[in-house]
Amino acid sequence: MMRIALGVQYDGTGFRGWQAQRPEVRTVQTCLERALATVADHSVRLVCAGRTDAGVHGIGQVVHFDTTAIRSERSWVLGGNAHLPPDINLSWSCRTQEDFHARFSAQARCYRYLIFNRPLRSALWRKRAAWCYQPLDAERMHEAGQGLVGKHDFSSFRAAECQARHPIREIQKLNVRRQGDGVILDVKANAFLHHMVRNIAGVLIAIGAGDRPVEWAQAVLEQRDRVQAGITAPAEGLYLLAVYYPERFGLPVTAETIPGFEG
Repeated sequence: MMRIALGVQYDGTGFRGWQAQRPEVRTVQTCLERALATVADHSVRLVCAGRTDAGVHGIGQVVHFDTTAIRSERSWVLGGNAHLPPDINLSWSCRTQEDFHARFSAQARCYRYLIFNRPLRSALWRKRAAWCYQPLDAERMHEAGQGLVGKHDFSSFRAAECQARHPIREIQKLNVRRQGDGVILDVKANAFLHHMVRNIAGVLIAIGAGDRPVEWAQAVLEQRDRVQAGITAPAEGLYLLAVYYPERFGLPVTAETIPGFEG
């Protein structure tokens, strides 16, 4: 039995999230397992680094599975892509160590949230970014976000249906910047709670629009009460960018351009 790790990218628009559900429900996991089973010539069960919700996109998703099939790394990628729909693709594969686990071996994850920020909506960005017609001050948003960096109880930014055993997480980096007609939020942490990035984005958008003071983000954090926080930002602006693992597993580093705004 061999353990294979794969890099996965997908446009989350047409999926009901990552996790397999009923057979008739279209999910990323279901499509991938069917494609890889064809290449392996046996059923495949995938484990992912981070389960994404409906509408959320994946740029640097990582998965693993066990197989007895002997295939080259190139064959897993090309064979898998040949059986995948156009809104999913495999970007790399490698045989890794038996103790590698796509979820539990991860040291950190990085998400990006895109906000299309101009008075008129965009037909092209409607499923790729959240739209905010109010002018946003990216510098205020960045300043507010620094109060969330570090190890904290993130109960205020946790979805009610979150199944994590505890709300303690450590944000290692949080940056907000403007690029053309967009505002880009990048968050790196050891792990994330359900809806954590989208809830952070909702709070920072309210601050950037001038509806709340800069200090509000930290005040929300300290209250440890989801009811006190702002709205959950839409799913379409969220991207799982990268997952970081110890070097000993020998996984490739994804070097593709990550989504942002130009002009």
